[in-house]
Amino acid sequence: MGVYEEFQAKVADKVVALAEKARKSTYIDQSYYTRYDVKRGLRDNSGKGVLIGLTEISDIQAFDVDADGNRIPMDGKLFYRGYSIEDLVDGFVKEKRFGFEEISYLLLFGDLPTRDELRDFRDILYGYSQLPQHFVRDIIMKAPSTDMMNTLARSVLSLYAYDDKADDISIPNVLRQCLQLISQFAAIAVYGYKVYTYYHENSSLVIHHPSEGYSIAENLLYLLRDDTKFTELEARVLDMALVLHAEHGGGNNSSFTTHVVSSSATDTYSVIAAALGSLKGPRHGGANIKVVRMIEDMKENLTNHSDAAVTDYLNKLLNKEAFDKSGLIYGVGHAVYSKSDPRAKILERWAKMLAKEKNYGSDFDLYEKVERLAPEIIANSRKMYKGVSINVDFYSGFVYHMLGLPLEMFTPIFAISRIVGWSTHRIEELSNNGKIIRPGYESVCEHKDYVRIGDR
Repeated sequence: MGVYEEFQAKVADKVVALAEKARKSTYIDQSYYTRYDVKRGLRDNSGKGVLIGLTEISDIQAFDVDADGNRIPMDGKLFYRGYSIEDLVDGFVKEKRFGFEEISYLLLFGDLPTRDELRDFRDILYGYSQLPQHFVRDIIMKAPSTDMMNTLARSVLSLYAYDDKADDISIPNVLRQCLQLISQFAAIAVYGYKVYTYYHENSSLVIHHPSEGYSIAENLLYLLRDDTKFTELEARVLDMALVLHAEHGGGNNSSFTTHVVSSSATDTYSVIAAALGSLKGPRHGGANIKVVRMIEDMKENLTNHSDAAVTDYLNKLLNKEAFDKSGLIYGVGHAVYSKSDPRAKILERWAKMLAKEKNYGSDFDLYEKVERLAPEIIANSRKMYKGVSINVDFYSGFVYHMLGLPLEMFTPIFAISRIVGWSTHRIEELSNNGKIIRPGYESVCEHKDYVRIGDR
């Protein structure tokens, strides 16, 4: 044991005692939130978000409004730059194109690209995909993290040192930085994972360079797999997942973080690292991992998958008697959507195709059964202010599992996609010359007279 470790062990009990003191000193009487009409989580008591900004990037619709002003739950809709996500997906799927780069162009620049514009854009992304010389050796391979989101954030902050114009927040420079990050995220995440398995799991270290002509989805599979092999359906399903996660309004935690930190006029690398820190939180980016583990626990504990058996297990989940005893059915419910999540409906179709190719038909049937039964079970046991349905995380984890992707990569794949939305929100914040974002907090601490140290 080294000197620092000895010191940590020596003061451990004192730190625990001080932590309890810190907790007590910061706890606020919960009734105060009602007294001062605090919008906790920037949402009112019905769950409606507090309007704090405007955006042209995307739109989410979950309710209709009747003649009396009442909100009526509806099937969810998602629009990228005014285009329905269903129409966008149908467009590139029917022409058998990969869609993520096309959607990235649309989100960043507001228009659907022509064939020539899309070709040039893809060439730019590939050109930016090469990491700085020795970056893998000097940054990623040193002090490898057991968490790939930490690796991503640390690598992004380190890229600041390789950029001669790191602090230039003019739109052309910020766009250049964002395009580089969009194109490099897949390699950083994969290399981080491979280095982790090399150091912590004693596996072989096999690193590939991105392949020219491949889409980002294809390159992600190419980089991750030692033999670089993948089927066309595998790549198209992963591409679809990237499309569906690319953007989801300015109100989600990580996109709002992007606006908040950008409003301080700091550099792009600090902003994206902050967004990554937000997405790393299990309340935001880790739900699909929980879904996969929940379903695996269900399979281990049920002797059959009848409606009655699955219903009993789901009730045990809600009653904190099964899985992680959190009282949650993971992948079911959403902060905005009520009757349905359009992303989940699209991804379900692709999950079904992949399940057939990968012989996961029985697993898919179980997912479908939970999708059918869980909303009614939740509605019968809990007071709901809106409808409940599965969300995109319900099937995304299953898709990644069928693709053979490690759990450690699930949230980084979310980031590989959402970096496009973050980049667009950063540019939107800078383009509108907004003020620094600074919400109000009401102090509920009583004023006190100072007491000299000898009298305390």
